[in-house]
Amino acid sequence: MNSAKVASLHLHPASPGERLTAVDNIEVVAGKGILGEPRYFGRIKSSGEPSLRQVTLMEREQIAEHAQALGLKEIPPGAVRANIETTGIELVALKGREIQIGEAVLLLYAPRDPCEKMDAICRGLRERMMNDRQGMLAQVIQPGVIRVGDEIRVLTARQS
Repeated sequence: MNSAKVASLHLHPASPGERLTAVDNIEVVAGKGILGEPRYFGRIKSSGEPSLRQVTLMEREQIAEHAQALGLKEIPPGAVRANIETTGIELVALKGREIQIGEAVLLLYAPRDPCEKMDAICRGLRERMMNDRQGMLAQVIQPGVIRVGDEIRVLTARQS
């Protein structure tokens, strides 16, 4: 089996709807998200609690499957608006588990909710991304740097 890896990394723009920027590495901060991420870093909910939406991940294999089903040659890296695109790992199956990427540890807590921007890529993409085919939302548990090419390790469940 191929090991799980980071295929690409992307930062949201300051203005909603603009293209994501591809980067070689990101630094994540516990409880806050990606340092320098203008839209989501340190976001606070109306309750005063930190937002759980800190990092988004999606598998390149899932993106390629959507492209093929919709008759597209490919969906380019970053187009589905995930911060971390992966290869060699099934993310939704790991809901509730922690993964280590580089120095950082992320908790995969919920599937992403695909937005209308997906249909701007190709009509029907948003619907295809429903029902656990859209990647995951994650919280930063342990800070650190994540780089393109880093191995992704699933950590053993914590004993309570």
